[in-house]
Amino acid sequence: MLLGKMPRLSGSFGIQVFLALAFLIAGCADGPPTEPAPANAPTNAGKPILGDESRGPGADRPWHAADVNAYDSQVPLEWYDLAYRLVQSERLSPPMASRVFGYAGVTLYEALVPGMRGAASLQGQLNGLHDLPRAGGRAYHWPVVANAALAAALRGMFVGGSEATLAAIDALELETAESFTATLPAGIKKRSVDRGVEIANAILAWAATDGLAELRNCAYTAPLGAGSWEPTPPAFAPALEPCWGELRPFALEKNNSCDPGPPPEFSDVESSQFMAEAQEVFETSRGLTAEQATIARFWADGAGQTGTPPGHSISIASQILAGGGHPLDTAAETYAKVGIAVADGFISCWWSKYEYNLMRPITCIRKTLDANWTPLIPTPPFPEYTSGHSVQSGAAAQVLTDLFGAISFTDHTHDVRGFAPRTFFDFFAAAEEAAVSRLYGGIHFRAAIDRGVEQGRCVGRQVSALRMRTPS
Repeated sequence: MLLGKMPRLSGSFGIQVFLALAFLIAGCADGPPTEPAPANAPTNAGKPILGDESRGPGADRPWHAADVNAYDSQVPLEWYDLAYRLVQSERLSPPMASRVFGYAGVTLYEALVPGMRGAASLQGQLNGLHDLPRAGGRAYHWPVVANAALAAALRGMFVGGSEATLAAIDALELETAESFTATLPAGIKKRSVDRGVEIANAILAWAATDGLAELRNCAYTAPLGAGSWEPTPPAFAPALEPCWGELRPFALEKNNSCDPGPPPEFSDVESSQFMAEAQEVFETSRGLTAEQATIARFWADGAGQTGTPPGHSISIASQILAGGGHPLDTAAETYAKVGIAVADGFISCWWSKYEYNLMRPITCIRKTLDANWTPLIPTPPFPEYTSGHSVQSGAAAQVLTDLFGAISFTDHTHDVRGFAPRTFFDFFAAAEEAAVSRLYGGIHFRAAIDRGVEQGRCVGRQVSALRMRTPS
């Protein structure tokens, strides 16, 4: 796909010529005297963004585009579409899905950052991330780097996945790689693949130290006492990932950096704030409109049926990238920031859930208002406060707004499931609807929803504060 934009050049014409000649030499340095293009290679292969005005020495050889922003976003768009579908087919929980998207985003960004003008590595900014492999000062084909990096990252994140999952990763990697075979010299292609794999392996090694191996589904005894969380009907499943809030965060200084503060104090007195919130859930469910029911179901994003709530945020990011025709460097920064935001959002949220251990609406309402009450959406097996949908949606909305501004968009995430697309005047409007959907679904009190969005925005602001671009 051509976006009709030429690579940026800086400095005088003489400097541009010098750099172009130096880049040509670098691309051929380790092979035979030259690395010729295969016969009949199309000039737009590899999806470079080259307009007629950019033509000059090497302009008919697309692998000579030095900057990542010379290419479109098609490669990561295809990989993130697959990642969404793999999260769904593997039935990952929302916390596990957020971790996949977090590490995948960092992998893509770090693989490409040497070719992103004015960009800075996240080494030393993300907790525990240091000493990543450095790129050589030679030619790379950045879409090939991205393809190899995301393939290796997802293969590592789904290492225990089904045969179908691993085969899907292999198939997309091969299909994408073969699309470049006719256009790339073998030396540049190998160098680019090696770069992607090397970075992915380094990020996977870093991921292995985040505490998941020790904390995954840790032993947990639900606390006793008035207002405390307890397993909920109909499944009465044990608490999901009770130690997730102890994982090493990506950008947050501490797991509780965005502590929303305690929820309203539990009380079964009719005039209390707590019972007022319980009454709101109960009355809303009894008078639910068709539109409210649609909103609840649109944003439910259940595991196994969808790519989960963090996958929904990734889907929105992908739609913005595709619809705006954004280049590869923008995609790398976007997927990194949204991935980190939803990953830290779930760590922050899960810290709150198990710190405050508040009962769910179904528990309270059945004990105080209606013993047979059932919410529209089944209650998931973890404590009430705060709402995971609210936190991760608020975090994603914050970084997307900081990246693209307050733009309107139409969300097509669930077109394939028969839902009509939904249009929003900005990212925060979408986050607010995702949050209040949990009230309509009958599974969260108001405080968990409203404070959850603010908690997410706190996470998002810290992600946006990462130094990923140097001032121009």
